[in-house]
Amino acid sequence: MTQIWTHGVWTVKPGHEEDFVAAWQAMARDALREFQPSAGPRLLQDQERSNVFRSFAAWDDPEQVDRFRDFVEPRLQGIRELTEDIEVLTLDDVPLDG
Repeated sequence: MTQIWTHGVWTVKPGHEEDFVAAWQAMARDALREFQPSAGPRLLQDQERSNVFRSFAAWDDPEQVDRFRDFVEPRLQGIRELTEDIEVLTLDDVPLDG
């Protein structure tokens, strides 16, 4: 069975990067206490555009992703105030061996 990945692209209002990171980390810690993702959440910051971040986490089934998204939705309010744009994706793992 392949994993399901959640991926977010977060474009943060310039000057709010540190506040965003702190808010995202708090949300991720809350989610980790509630869920057991296959691969824990990761937040990456673009080297050339320091206000652009990408987040990833791996999950075992679509129901777990749905429960996770419902859980974090109310926690996103503060993060939305720090961002210009949020793109949320759900991706399927494509194995290297076909």
